[in-house]
Amino acid sequence: MEIKEMLNLARVPSILLLGVVYVAYVLIGGVVFWKLEGDLEQQDISRVLVKKQRLLVTYPCLNQEGLEAVAQVVTEASKAGTSLRGNYTTDGFWKYTSSAVFAATVITTIGYGNMCPNSTAGQIFCVFFALFGIPLNVVVLNRVGKYMLAIERNISDFIKEKTGRKRLTRFCFHLVSYLCGVVLFFVVPMIVFQQHEGWTYSQAIYYCFITLSTIGFGDYVADNNPNKTYPEWYSVLMASWIFFGLAWLALVINHAIDILERLNTYFKQWWHGQKQEEDGAGSGEGSNPDTQVEEEDEFKKPATHQ
Repeated sequence: MEIKEMLNLARVPSILLLGVVYVAYVLIGGVVFWKLEGDLEQQDISRVLVKKQRLLVTYPCLNQEGLEAVAQVVTEASKAGTSLRGNYTTDGFWKYTSSAVFAATVITTIGYGNMCPNSTAGQIFCVFFALFGIPLNVVVLNRVGKYMLAIERNISDFIKEKTGRKRLTRFCFHLVSYLCGVVLFFVVPMIVFQQHEGWTYSQAIYYCFITLSTIGFGDYVADNNPNKTYPEWYSVLMASWIFFGLAWLALVINHAIDILERLNTYFKQWWHGQKQEEDGAGSGEGSNPDTQVEEEDEFKKPATHQ
């Protein structure tokens, strides 16, 4: 029991290190966002206040209460997906194609936030729809990801048999497959969104990653501008891109997790080796070889299981 307790205590530093790295990563990210966006936000606030004063000067009949009323109408129109330009009205958010895309964003947990059910029946249905849809989505994406991974491995094994170089072939094939995925799920959609949404390339690539990673801020949403007329195939293409892109990016994230787990295992083995050297130097000839073998076995079992 003493040996196991000591080994359990030996794992604590790696856990603490991961916790420190995690907290430091979040705090550093907060500092970077604060520096990058803080000054820009103050400039935006100043610009909005200047435009407000110009608007009140240009239209003397519009007082503060009238301006707030206009702002309320604009906000409600934005939530309803209605355009205030011209004398025509659009179908709003809740046409069938947009509703289908909304259902996809619910079960994929993207949740842009640009549209949400307002009726009591719609909100209750959304709860149960997500309750069963999210696990279903995870199962389907997991199965699709396994098929994609199996196809990738079969092609890699076929190339390895022809070339006879295992490690180099596997590395090159993974690199090519990742590059193809980047082109298919990021570069091509970036060009399509730039043309149909009017975004810059940086905004389009940003939207692609925020969507496929299921972060879904909602600051940029495709097929959502009431002042634009989209082709019929646009929503279908977008739904297909989201589905297969989620499966592909999940594979990439899983590979990244595997790399981090291997680094964690390597660190624990290195730290345990350092600890054994210190213990061996301190105990000298009084150490028991059988006890050292048992310690190594108890430590290596969880590492190899990972």
